[in-house]
Amino acid sequence: MILLCGAILALATPVNAQQYPTRPVRFVVPFPPGGSVDTLARTIGPRLAEALGQQIVVDNRPGGNGNIGMEVVAQARPDGHTLVLAYIANLAIFPSLSAKLPFDPVKDYAPVTQVASSPNVLTAHPSVPAKNLKELVALVKAKPGQVNFASTGIASVGHLTGELLNNLAGMKMTHVPYKGGGQAIIDLVGGHVQVMFSGFSAAMPHIKSSKIRALAVTGPKRSPALPDVATISEQGFPGVEATAWYGVLAPAKTPQPIVARLHDEVIKILKVPDVVQKLDGLGFEIVGSQPAEFGAYIKSEIKKWAKVVQASGAKAE
Repeated sequence: MILLCGAILALATPVNAQQYPTRPVRFVVPFPPGGSVDTLARTIGPRLAEALGQQIVVDNRPGGNGNIGMEVVAQARPDGHTLVLAYIANLAIFPSLSAKLPFDPVKDYAPVTQVASSPNVLTAHPSVPAKNLKELVALVKAKPGQVNFASTGIASVGHLTGELLNNLAGMKMTHVPYKGGGQAIIDLVGGHVQVMFSGFSAAMPHIKSSKIRALAVTGPKRSPALPDVATISEQGFPGVEATAWYGVLAPAKTPQPIVARLHDEVIKILKVPDVVQKLDGLGFEIVGSQPAEFGAYIKSEIKKWAKVVQASGAKAE
């Protein structure tokens, strides 16, 4: 009888995987609408709905610098009907800032694929007289503490990049954290904050309309989306390089056949010409890794960013 029950249980997962999905799929975005994470989810979501034959409900769950939404997914039933579009900060940076995270970035998720990576772009409101990074540094040194910089939250890539630049340049910009990129970029455009390390997708429309000015990109090389804007390294600060990344994950213990199907469908979406064109234009570099590869990458990034957090002097708040 025990052997028979074991055989039945062993057969249950493949059958369920073949029937998946049986209801709408919730795609959690741990940030408010309007930022880079939200943009990626809403680009992938409609096409994933077509592929799976079920509605994809993009569920913005902001709060706790993204950790509330991540916790929702960590605690969800592992049946493929709850996914998350996760951001580097929650998976790779926060483990070095807090021992009290409400989730384990390695144990609580089943990686599906790393969707994309992107440098940030250092932008300024037009009222800021600086036209490049050198001029910004001179301005901040002349007015210590009077120039503020926005980010998508405590310990986001933008926050850490700003603190590293403060340290290396011997200056003091004041950090203003937001709960996501959408409101931060709105306040930058409105002149309520002066400078921001922003995701490309949120910044590009405003850069093109001259509502904000691009001063530098944070990646190791110039972005095809802004070929005339030099990197921070090119402008005299080679120790300041930071690239954000984004990926799809399911709750831990989600059946492997379901993870495999989700991976295959997302990879197909990332190869669709108009998706490629849209993401390229927003400064994203499409990745599309295998689940095991993405899982290994998360572990390596946790180790890497522990050193960056220490060097930046950033503290959890």
